Amino acid sequence: MKDRLFILAQYLLPHHLISRLAGCLAECRVRWVKNTFTRWFAGHFKVDMSEAQVEDVTAYAHFNDFFTRALKPDARPFDPTPGAVLCPADGAISQLGPIEHGRVFQAKGHSFSVQELLGGDPANAAPFMGGQFATVYLSPRDYHRVHMPLAGTLREMIYVPGRIFSVNQVTAENVPELFARNERVVCIFDTELGPMAMVLVGAMIVASIETVWAGLVTPPKRELKSWRYDEAARGPIHLEKGAEMGRFKLGSTVIVLFGPEQVKWAHALATLAPVKMGQGLGLPAQG
Repeated sequence: MKDRLFILAQYLLPHHLISRLAGCLAECRVRWVKNTFTRWFAGHFKVDMSEAQVEDVTAYAHFNDFFTRALKPDARPFDPTPGAVLCPADGAISQLGPIEHGRVFQAKGHSFSVQELLGGDPANAAPFMGGQFATVYLSPRDYHRVHMPLAGTLREMIYVPGRIFSVNQVTAENVPELFARNERVVCIFDTELGPMAMVLVGAMIVASIETVWAGLVTPPKRELKSWRYDEAARGPIHLEKGAEMGRFKLGSTVIVLFGPEQVKWAHALATLAPVKMGQGLGLPAQG
C-alpha cells in the first residue's frame, strides 16, 4: 500500500514546480539555512565527507555546491586494465545487458524505446540497435559528478523535455517507460568502440543537469533541442577517459549505450550491485 501511494503521488504532484522550489533552497546562501540543511542531509544519508576535497560541510557556498563537491585526487582510482570501460558515476547498477528489439530493459517487465530515450530521431538510435546498455542509479549520498567511460569526441547534445518522476527502484518497477518519459540530456560521442551515448536523466527534485562544455542545460522553452558539435562553429570537444563530463544538482540516473559487438560487461555486475566511478564496467568485446 505504501508503494502504491508513493507511485500515485508521482503522477499527481507538480514535478517541475517542486523541482524549481527545491532548486531555490539548494542555491540559498543564508548561512543558518544552508548549514542546517547541509548538516542534516550529510548526517541523514551518511555522506562520507572524508573523501571530499573540502570535508567541512559548512564551508560550501550553498547546498548545491556541497552536493556537487569534488573528491580528493586519489578517492576514485581508475581501473588500469587495458581497454577497460569505466563506470561513469557512483551509485548502483539499476540494470545492464543487451538492447533487444530496440528496447532497453527497465525492471519487472517494463522496458523503453532507445529511439524515444535519445529524443526520437531514428538516425541517432540506429547505431545502438542490438548493442549494450548500462543504467547507473545515483542515490542522495553518492558523488554526483559524471565521468567518461572512454575517451570520446562529442558529436551531439540533445535536451529532451519530460516529466520528472523519481528514479528509485520502486518507481522503476511501477512506472512504464520511466527513463524515456523523464526530462533528460543526451550526449553522443565517437569513441574507439564506435558511438557511445550517455543519457543524464532528471528526477523529482533534480534542480538541473550540467555538462562541462555547456554549463547548465536549460533551453528557453521546455521543448526538444539539439546542438551539433561536429560543425566548425562549435568546435570539436574531446574528453579523455575518466574526465568529468557533467553533473547533477540533486541526483538521478546515467544510462550508457554502445553499439553491437563492442562491449562485454563484467560478470560480477548485477542488478543493485554498488559501483564507484572509475571501476571497470566492462571490456571491449573483441579484446
